[in-house]
Amino acid sequence: MIAIIDYDAGNIKSVEKAAMYLGYEAKVTRDEAELLAADKVILPGVGAFGDAMEKLESYGLIPVINKIVEKNTPFLGICLGLQLLFDESEESPGVKGLGVLKGKIVRFPEDKGLKIPQIGWNDLSFPNQGRLFNGVDEHSYVYFVHSYYLKAEDPSIVTATTEYGVTVHASVESGNVFACQFHPEKSSQAGLTILKNFLEL
Repeated sequence: MIAIIDYDAGNIKSVEKAAMYLGYEAKVTRDEAELLAADKVILPGVGAFGDAMEKLESYGLIPVINKIVEKNTPFLGICLGLQLLFDESEESPGVKGLGVLKGKIVRFPEDKGLKIPQIGWNDLSFPNQGRLFNGVDEHSYVYFVHSYYLKAEDPSIVTATTEYGVTVHASVESGNVFACQFHPEKSSQAGLTILKNFLEL
């Protein structure tokens, strides 16, 4: 069973629908026993970093996420779910992230004439081999919606980047933990392949 963590964030249903479309049983839940028993766990979400951390804390999900990661269950963060896995975000100064991975989330620079948030399709480069991208051509386009982007501390975990005035760390992989800043569930065939690669791990 694929468990999708329910912490009242936006965009959870579209991830559930995509998993079911790919032929997997998916369940949106915040029940600790269900999350710990799942074959794979996904942390999706759109919204603000600070609000999301508050919700995860209020539902008692932070220790549950740590247990899932420790027991080596494949874990995928999507969009805000990627950002929450890191230490901190400029969006919510003073709020600690999950700290599962090292790095910080920073705002796109205002001085480059970019539209913020970045909304739309951008192509991916693959600086390191990533299991999510098996069968996905480099420079495939995927769908982004974000005002803040990841700067990972360790470049070796970065499996995809994109350019938007700056180099965005668009996907990471470290052991059993995977994350995408873009939305694979909204990224056409390339995105479904990425999601399928995760679900088949």
